[in-house]
Amino acid sequence: MREQGASLGTFDYIIVGAGSAGCVLANRLTASGRHKVLLLEAGGRDTNLWIHVPIGYARLFRNSRVNWMYETQPEPELNDRRIYQPRGKVLGGSSSINGLVYIRGQKEDFDLWRQLGNTGWSFEDVLPYFRRCEDQQRGADDFHGAGGPLAVSDQTETHRMCDAFIEAGVAEGIARNDDFNGESQEGMGYFQTTSRNGRRCSTAVGYLNPAKKRANLRIETHAHATRVLFDGKTAKGVEFRQGGQTRSAQASGEVILCGGAINSPQLLELSGVGGGDLLRGLGIPVVHDAPRVGENFQDHLQARMFMRSKLPITLNDQYHSLSGRLGMGLNYILRRKGPMTVSAGYAGSFFKTRPELASPDAGILFILFSTDKMGESLHRFSGFTTSICQLRPESRGSIHINSADPFAAPEIRANYLSAETDRKTLVEAVKKTREILKAAAMEPYLAEEIEPGPGVVSDDDILAFCRRVSSTIYHPSSTCTMGTDESAVVTPGLKVIGVEGLRVVDGAVMPRLVSGNCNAAIIMIAEKAADMILADAS
Repeated sequence: MREQGASLGTFDYIIVGAGSAGCVLANRLTASGRHKVLLLEAGGRDTNLWIHVPIGYARLFRNSRVNWMYETQPEPELNDRRIYQPRGKVLGGSSSINGLVYIRGQKEDFDLWRQLGNTGWSFEDVLPYFRRCEDQQRGADDFHGAGGPLAVSDQTETHRMCDAFIEAGVAEGIARNDDFNGESQEGMGYFQTTSRNGRRCSTAVGYLNPAKKRANLRIETHAHATRVLFDGKTAKGVEFRQGGQTRSAQASGEVILCGGAINSPQLLELSGVGGGDLLRGLGIPVVHDAPRVGENFQDHLQARMFMRSKLPITLNDQYHSLSGRLGMGLNYILRRKGPMTVSAGYAGSFFKTRPELASPDAGILFILFSTDKMGESLHRFSGFTTSICQLRPESRGSIHINSADPFAAPEIRANYLSAETDRKTLVEAVKKTREILKAAAMEPYLAEEIEPGPGVVSDDDILAFCRRVSSTIYHPSSTCTMGTDESAVVTPGLKVIGVEGLRVVDGAVMPRLVSGNCNAAIIMIAEKAADMILADAS
């Protein structure tokens, strides 16, 4: 084992990353009182007011105090643009800065995980963990749980433009669906949110806060992990930088990486677990030659259309009016309702771009504001947005370090739209969205389509629009894939292959990206992982 800094001592488990997964594990692994746990977080505590106000995600979008603010390398299929990749760097991780939309994915997603050899990961296997995590506002049923740590709520109120959008989609042949996380994802409806009484429920709020006072849990913030410490091929601890000092901690049980699809493979490679040629070229001693670390990167791409509204009832109008801003604030303070409680997608749809498909392959987020780029000022006109996303991308990218410096950002190559299926699906999804917007129910609201605009008609023109404007919808995954073949980095038990005492528990382990937002699935992964870790300990 290499030289270590000042030690915090020995723990049964060291969790690296207090994000969507890490906070879950910190709660579940300390609940019995038998296990001593250290939780390391590179960011700070979740004291920023805007973390807890749902609309605050817009203010955190480029806030380096709570956000890693990564970006990709120039993307060949997106006109060589660099694509911004925000990731949470705070207690709660991305669950503290995301858009609060609660979507699990499709039953078929998890059944495919099982079909790929991951025993125990079918939908039937994981449903109990989804139910266990939930405190569902609507109560418990066959698909949902109540009394869990994670608040799941309906939008605080409906909106007539959202109602019209749903009605328009139904008129275009997409069924109404009041529960995207129920028996079927397909349909038009309102999204549920990870909030309660107008406040965000991150995993820091739902899972970590109740565990903070446990004597067997130690939380260290502003603690940037620099490498996993090995004795031979067994993980024995973690080295980290905190307050300008190098420190370390030892694990008598396991080291568990919960840094997410970007930071977990980065830390593996910095620690000597990765492609041997890459590591040797950077002067990093190879602990285990694992060339698939950082490969298989998958992410959802969004193409955002924005429209001018006939009526001044959008967030643009309220935001650019003093009386509107005062009204929003008072509505939130007095009633915990209104635009300040809304998730990144208010209403939306999941639909098939081809009738022969077994389940939806595209989705829409309907958003009651418009802006040229997320995180920038809203347009001065009455505007709204449809964010269009292909659900099951076939494009594959990678995340790798390009330096032995643990503070250097890794190289992210998403390779968006490199697969022909992705290009065709996104084009067809834009066309379907236009059909919905042209339906009679939207006529009282839609004044004109500004982006891409009426001149963009042919498939080639629509694809060119997608190349010009598309960006991530913030769901990086699959860089430490679980499986049983040569492509796997971790086992179905989430143990890193080729070494001992080390697991990855976060979105990096997904063998395929789920068909929707990732936060719910990552929380489920951590819930299931906690049971597996505790079962191994006993």
